[in-house]
Amino acid sequence: MTRYDILTAIPTAFGRDGSLDLDGSRSIFRFVAQSGNEGAFVLGTTGEFPSVNAEEFAALVEAAMAELAEAMRVIVHVGQPSAYEAVQRVKLAQQFGATEFAALTPYYLPASDDSIFKYFQAVSDAVGDGRLYVYVYPARSGNHVTPDLLVRLSALPNVVGAKVSELPLEAIAEYRAVVPADFELFTGADRDLIAAVEVGAQGVVSGVSSVTPKPFRALADAGRSGDAAAIASAQEAVDEVVSLIGGDMARMKEAYRVLGVTDAACRMAIAEPSDEARADVARVVAAHR
Repeated sequence: MTRYDILTAIPTAFGRDGSLDLDGSRSIFRFVAQSGNEGAFVLGTTGEFPSVNAEEFAALVEAAMAELAEAMRVIVHVGQPSAYEAVQRVKLAQQFGATEFAALTPYYLPASDDSIFKYFQAVSDAVGDGRLYVYVYPARSGNHVTPDLLVRLSALPNVVGAKVSELPLEAIAEYRAVVPADFELFTGADRDLIAAVEVGAQGVVSGVSSVTPKPFRALADAGRSGDAAAIASAQEAVDEVVSLIGGDMARMKEAYRVLGVTDAACRMAIAEPSDEARADVARVVAAHR
């Protein structure tokens, strides 16, 4: 059966002074839990993971599991520059019941295919009986995963899929052509659910769906129905939301303010939306809440 899964990439709430807002993050988790989406992707790029220390990571995973696990799958991102650090994050998350993980490739310094393989081998070993997704994001990590390397990674005992961000649909098709049939592929492009499924993906990891899940649910339902008119209509709504909010965490947090979920800021160097952008966010949230 063709899948149109939506995994919600969830922002992390911070105070204006940069401190972690754990209560605000819990409010976001509770809001996402009501979305009807198939899963949550926590502490990834949308969650500003590079700015979160180990103690904060543990507190956020504990909160995410408490607020989300009964409603949907929870995939905890553990990617770090080194295998040692990534393994420590796996162990922390496991203390709170996490069984599904994703790891960005090593980043900042260039890594060979063999080094990337050894990194994922160590993380896979730490995952144990759980599930691990390879997070392919060369635009941010600086390290690409070739189809040949993904085939090698797919043979590791706990590696079950990959999230692919800012690569063309052709790259997903190339991965699909060489990995095992049960290996899961997810696009990180919010608007590309239908297009990605058509080239062999199982769904999308979407940050925008964390604030406006309804158009994404409609698009997934339309995809399952095969109704071309319904797909076109739902795609238009998703395109509007993505064009005005996109992968901008500050705009997502403006949407949470509009929705009354929480008043949160970004910790990383992300510009606050302009007055015009705030008005756009308010309009699109009102139309699709």
